[in-house]
Amino acid sequence: MAVSKTTLKTLLGVHGVIHRQTLLLPSTLRCSGILSTRSIHERDYRRPGQPPDTRWPWQKIRFDFSKGVEGIKKHIGLLKDEFVQRWTGPEGRPLIEHILEQTRVQWEFRGPESLNQWVVSSDQEIGGRSEAYIQLGKNNTTCLLYGTLCSTPPRDGETRYSGYCTLRSKQPLASFDRKKQYDWSSFNTLHMRIRGDGRPWMVNVSAETFFSHQRDDIYSYFLYTRGGPYWQDVKIPFSKFFLSSRGRIQDDQHVLWLDKVKSIGFTLGDKADGPFQLEIDFIGLCNDLAHTEEFAYELYKRNPEV
Repeated sequence: MAVSKTTLKTLLGVHGVIHRQTLLLPSTLRCSGILSTRSIHERDYRRPGQPPDTRWPWQKIRFDFSKGVEGIKKHIGLLKDEFVQRWTGPEGRPLIEHILEQTRVQWEFRGPESLNQWVVSSDQEIGGRSEAYIQLGKNNTTCLLYGTLCSTPPRDGETRYSGYCTLRSKQPLASFDRKKQYDWSSFNTLHMRIRGDGRPWMVNVSAETFFSHQRDDIYSYFLYTRGGPYWQDVKIPFSKFFLSSRGRIQDDQHVLWLDKVKSIGFTLGDKADGPFQLEIDFIGLCNDLAHTEEFAYELYKRNPEV
């Protein structure tokens, strides 16, 4: 006797986290087979009051033969470039240039294609009313992040806080969608040229981790904009960034791993409802020889010396 999808949902439960395991159906169903349940990742977010996505993984994929052929050509070209760059030096540059490098412009906005490296999000993902947009500034040489902040929580009966907007860079990918990281170990300071409206922002740097429970770890520091028509050069030492996880500052602080940086982002959540804007000229790195601090916060020893 075939078991319908509705019956299977009732037996397994559709709320909460379901682990992959085998299920022996009762004899009343007259089925002695063993069915495998579906896994739902514990990180998947579902808005309160919304039904869960019960589609199978292959039902979410849109198969297109022409796009598949284009993807294969693209990834083979990327793989070829990787082999050629390794013979040249680190990141495709000569070794002497890599060793003597003191400054680097990591992101700059000089055309529409530069905006494809960034992702804009807001509390609309949880039912909020904030809006955020991104576009090129005047003369197509800057990035303009603008929108409206609204701290009114959604009326779902569960969410109590709302009101944030975020701009985050995409993690670089190698051939066949292999994840890459930025190596900033030769630098100690983050250098940006921005122009804001006087609001305080949060700069977030995400690094690669070893364990799955650390995937929400992020390093943050404050960015205070002046407002007005003048540009502002901001330099933030990496030693000032503090560790937080899911919005909570951790007691056990650690140094940021600069050789495994995944992305950088900017978050606004100052609870001041109204329009905002942040214009970015470039985001770079520099090696400040006058800055010798390794970490600005106290490091706890698990086994303190007596």
